[in-house]
Amino acid sequence: MSTHPQKNIRYFWEDLPVGTTVEMGSITVDRDEVIAFASRYDPQPFHLDDEAAAQSMFGKLAASGWHTCAMAMGLMVRNFLHESASLGSPGLEQLKWLKPVYPGDVLTLRQRIVESRPMKSRPDVGLTRALWEMFNQHGEQVLLMDGYGMFRRRAPGAQDSDAQNG
Repeated sequence: MSTHPQKNIRYFWEDLPVGTTVEMGSITVDRDEVIAFASRYDPQPFHLDDEAAAQSMFGKLAASGWHTCAMAMGLMVRNFLHESASLGSPGLEQLKWLKPVYPGDVLTLRQRIVESRPMKSRPDVGLTRALWEMFNQHGEQVLLMDGYGMFRRRAPGAQDSDAQNG
């Protein structure tokens, strides 16, 4: 297991003001991965079997919403968090699966910062609230996650009066 090198940090809390939008890249949904993920973590018939899926509201094999979240997290880590001073997340406000995700779909993730403030209890840490929005190849939004991230501050205390809330 590797960790990101500290010398390659591109994003500290100060680099993530309200309005910052970061494109996280794309991933193609793989059929074998849909079935493997579902077999292990969400073994509902419409995630595992074509015939059962055809009889479901999805009409065909569909990825688990949790698999969609995992794909979003993979994009987030590879294309943003590895270059950030991330300290983890205290949680989500909401999670919505807006449209089914199918094998062969190409999903694109975008993060938009909607709130940013220093943490009162930890002056060396800033808290952001971000919307993660994932779209399929047709431009249809399939996922919305609204949650928080904690980031190390480059200059603790320097911008407390400039903190932004959106």
